[in-house]
Amino acid sequence: MLAYNFGTDHPMNPARLDLTARLAGEFGLFDRPNVAVVPPRTATDAELETVHEAGYIAAVRRVSAQPDVPDEERGLGTEDDPAFAGMHEASARLAGASLQAAEAILAGTALHAVNFGGGLHHAARDRASGFCIYNDCALAVRHLLDHGVERVLYLDVDAHHGDGTQNIFWDDPRVLTISLHETGRYLFPGTGYADETGGPGAPGSAVNVALPPYTGDAAWMRAFHAVVPQITRAFKPEVIVSQHGCDGHARDMLTSLRLSVDAQRQMMLDVAGLAREVAGGRWLATGGGGYDVYNVVPRSWTHLLAIASGEPIPLTARVPAAWLRYLRERYGQDGPPGMGDGAELWWRSWEVGYDPNDGVDRAVMATRKAVFPHYGLDPWFD
Repeated sequence: MLAYNFGTDHPMNPARLDLTARLAGEFGLFDRPNVAVVPPRTATDAELETVHEAGYIAAVRRVSAQPDVPDEERGLGTEDDPAFAGMHEASARLAGASLQAAEAILAGTALHAVNFGGGLHHAARDRASGFCIYNDCALAVRHLLDHGVERVLYLDVDAHHGDGTQNIFWDDPRVLTISLHETGRYLFPGTGYADETGGPGAPGSAVNVALPPYTGDAAWMRAFHAVVPQITRAFKPEVIVSQHGCDGHARDMLTSLRLSVDAQRQMMLDVAGLAREVAGGRWLATGGGGYDVYNVVPRSWTHLLAIASGEPIPLTARVPAAWLRYLRERYGQDGPPGMGDGAELWWRSWEVGYDPNDGVDRAVMATRKAVFPHYGLDPWFD
């Protein structure tokens, strides 16, 4: 999976996957008796065509074979998505892993499945975008739908709007997409406003909470709990597919949010709880963005793996010394001492009241007013 590599100067550094796997290994997560580690397979062109145009896949193959001949109209060979030899195979392998996760859930061989190398939510039907070549999230959702699942919730907590996945299912009432993100007024991809609520055949199927820059833990968690549980319970998904980009962290170089690993971990626990409550526990989780590759990403996604396998790692746990030594010897970096940031996670419940002078509250209310009525919910009180 490390072959998905745009180059040493690109923010999407595959070291984040190496370090996540090694940290999870140091905590013994892969040796837990209820965990199976499955080698990823490469998605076929026919599978990719369930969400991507055949001409686009052919273009990825061409650029993959000739990276010095870009196709910028399709987003291939750009600054965000540089061309590299073997790009098709590397991208299709990440996509194949999310398909395997969906297959395991459908077969009942797994209740939870995680592909932390996935979460490439910007890729569109016909072009690459935002470090994403093939949209593995959409592929997993489509596979679930094509094999009998009637309602899927796609929940995206990456700092960037999950535009590619939303647009692919824009007019499909079987898919509810919820994205909490930094407002597109200042941040790529410039979309994800409250009035984006789904196509004419699926009103209310897209939910967007566009939060202001510098939103921290308490405000983010207030927004999450003012929108996500209510809509999820009303929609009653049979499977939850979630994208856990961790680029909303205060240390991340590409966003202006101020989240902690502690808050990211809490959202994972909340999603797991919602899956138990409404979806019979069926939960497929992916990674996503995250560009502090040495400090934040490995800790966040190790928490994801631990939570998915049923035994969370305490925030007070120390980062294993062996992992810290590897980080210094291999990458020349000092790592974090603990698995948490020591953050205070209390947040003000929506029931306390709406503050029109608060930018986060205004964003939340805009979303609730745009979407809640579609589900028979009151934007002010439910």
